[in-house]
Amino acid sequence: MVVPAVTAMEAVTAAPASSSHDGGSERGLMAVTALANSSHDGELGGYEVFLSFRGPDTRLTIADSLYEAIKDVGIRVFKDDKELRVGKEIGGSLLQAIDESRIYIPIFSKNYASSKWCLRELTYIVKSSRDDAEKVILPIFYYVDADDVKLKTELYRQALQKHENDSGKDTAKQWEEALKEVVRIKGWNLKDYRYR
Repeated sequence: MVVPAVTAMEAVTAAPASSSHDGGSERGLMAVTALANSSHDGELGGYEVFLSFRGPDTRLTIADSLYEAIKDVGIRVFKDDKELRVGKEIGGSLLQAIDESRIYIPIFSKNYASSKWCLRELTYIVKSSRDDAEKVILPIFYYVDADDVKLKTELYRQALQKHENDSGKDTAKQWEEALKEVVRIKGWNLKDYRYR
């Protein structure tokens, strides 16, 4: 199902949400408004919003729609279109895009946790938001529930167990902690929205 851009943008900018993570979603909505107002003055460089998503799950639906909707209101948004990456570390341009951004939108989908790259991005995003109180995370749950991300169901828990076998216990633990920290932020569950 293709998510209309208007609906995707409404989900992020208009839906009521509260957070137990430093004022999270309310601060995030204010930040989106501030970005939209400041993006037209030409003084800011780089990206302002960073989308983290699993391409095969969301690229042709919510990720593309949300990217276009955010871009259309004049906000500079980063969407990584590279599906195959070489190496084990996040690349320099990706780190720079995360560092520059003030708003992070992880789109949790069924296979998000199966991607080491998504989990590496998320861990770096969590660290960046901890280090800078002006940065906010606005999670979207795309046909998954918060319980999946909290590892209360098999969906993400199995993926983390596989990563533990492949990447080691310490790395898998960092990724688990990042998931659990972000899921404490009340986000938007797109199953709750009817698309036009």
